[in-house]
Amino acid sequence: MKKPQAAVRSRLRKQASRQEGSEKRVLSSSQVKPSTAAAGLAKRQEAAWQASVSSYHLFRDTAEVMAFRENLLNWYDREKRDLPWRRLAEGEVDLDRRAYAVWVSEVMLQQTQVATVIDYYTRWMQKWPTLQDLAGASLEEVNQLWAGLGYYSRGRRLQQGARKVVEELGGHVPHTAETLQRLLPGVGRYTAGAIASIAFGQATGVVDGNVIRVLCRVRAIGADSSSTLVSQHLWGLAQQLVDPARPGDFNQAAMELGALVCTPQHPHCSQCPVRSLCRAYQKVERGKLLASQSLPGSPDVEECASSTELCQLCAHPTEPWDQTLGVTNFPRKASRKPPREECSAICVLEQPRALGGPQILLVQRPSSGLLAGLWEFPSVTAEASGRCQREALLQELQSWAGPLPASHLQHLGQPLDLPPGGPHLLSHQADISSIRSGSGRTDPGDHCTTWRTLADPGGVSHCSYLHRYEKGVPCVRGPTARDLQGFQEIPSVYSIQPEKAQPWPATPG
Repeated sequence: MKKPQAAVRSRLRKQASRQEGSEKRVLSSSQVKPSTAAAGLAKRQEAAWQASVSSYHLFRDTAEVMAFRENLLNWYDREKRDLPWRRLAEGEVDLDRRAYAVWVSEVMLQQTQVATVIDYYTRWMQKWPTLQDLAGASLEEVNQLWAGLGYYSRGRRLQQGARKVVEELGGHVPHTAETLQRLLPGVGRYTAGAIASIAFGQATGVVDGNVIRVLCRVRAIGADSSSTLVSQHLWGLAQQLVDPARPGDFNQAAMELGALVCTPQHPHCSQCPVRSLCRAYQKVERGKLLASQSLPGSPDVEECASSTELCQLCAHPTEPWDQTLGVTNFPRKASRKPPREECSAICVLEQPRALGGPQILLVQRPSSGLLAGLWEFPSVTAEASGRCQREALLQELQSWAGPLPASHLQHLGQPLDLPPGGPHLLSHQADISSIRSGSGRTDPGDHCTTWRTLADPGGVSHCSYLHRYEKGVPCVRGPTARDLQGFQEIPSVYSIQPEKAQPWPATPG
């Protein structure tokens, strides 16, 4: 039978009190609890922040704040989604296991949609239900379970954090946002606030993409939401609003509102529980009244008292309000940088007569940077000259696998170009080549390379195009089908076309 949430929260508060002593034995008192001087400084900084900002962009009195909290939490209690990490955290009495459950979910949800995360989260928690279990896993195991979720450094840092908790902090997760952020690798301000508020009940606000959108609309913040000044203001608002009695629920409610109602392109304002407090909604309604000419003059709707040229939270005068966009005028972001292109020459090196069946050579990427530690086909950064590409690739192959017949290096072509606005900032283009080794060295002689059969490349976590290769998705026909069957370049949607196969491009001139 499901335990009442109030009873669970009461037990959690009691256990937090009991564990306070054991945590202090691991951490210094300054790490666990902010000093009185620090608390006083925080209050003075908050007062200075409010004094420097137009009241139009603030919640000016307690009544507004209380109304926002009550309306949002009542909506959340009715409409919140049933998600596995919420069920696990709500029913978990052990604070460290509860914090771990929240920590895993928050890391997985970074830059990833909820629907995608659900299955990964379930498998992860089944395999490693505690911090101790994760700390004892290998990086290869972590990468394999993470495969397909993207941003692999997240999983690596999550395991590093688990090991630090187990090996250096006595198995206890720090209880405050400040100590979480300072002591655990990969835990930033948002993740620290989420863990501290949801798992430990600390009254600390959080700001993620959904919260940014909600707050920018509610308080009509039209300046670039990624700027330092706007970011600081949003964190101040979040801290002002968070409900001290239900901080975890409040933070999840704010994020849920942005995910379900206050969406980026098609918000459902009629379903919003805080629309009566929303400056953007009020501005839209005022525009409708003016357009209908049902009332003489201008309706009594508050605007920013400061000149827009002076207010650093309002949109710039060169970016006027667009009535057709409605509340989606907020938030506004700076234009994105164009993606950086990186061209590579990639080779599929096969031993067709290897014991146990044909094998391919895989190379491990560096331990830092893009797709760190994953395995891929041998590759080199491509040069402008086709001849230089061929020579550089052959030289690298020989350093990995020993003498190879240069005449057997056959150019196969290029993947289709990436579409504009693709999902990755770093776009990839590649020349694909194939070579079958004869009497070359069967043991690469290097811990960063390995031979694997096509049927069973297990034991290594690999890049997305190798994942497609492993599944054997048929994408090419003809003599190269066996070498490159299913090859797809990052982001795993661009296949080799048979008509693209051609001799190695000649050097210009």
